[in-house]
Amino acid sequence: MSATSVPGPVARAVAGVRWYLHQISGEARWEEYVDRCREDGREPMSRRAYERHRADVREHHASSRCC
Repeated sequence: MSATSVPGPVARAVAGVRWYLHQISGEARWEEYVDRCREDGREPMSRRAYERHRADVREHHASSRCC
């Protein structure tokens, strides 16, 4: 492995921040949903409909709340 292929601490930190933002933004869940639809041969709903559905589930299921 050459020295240029090993990321430095700054590059690793930037990659970590990008991963974190990808996770908390919901982008990762959306990609997983689209992948599952592709595997099952289904047409995925629109991103807007998907986010609305997630919000409705969070709102109507008490188990997803802390209080």
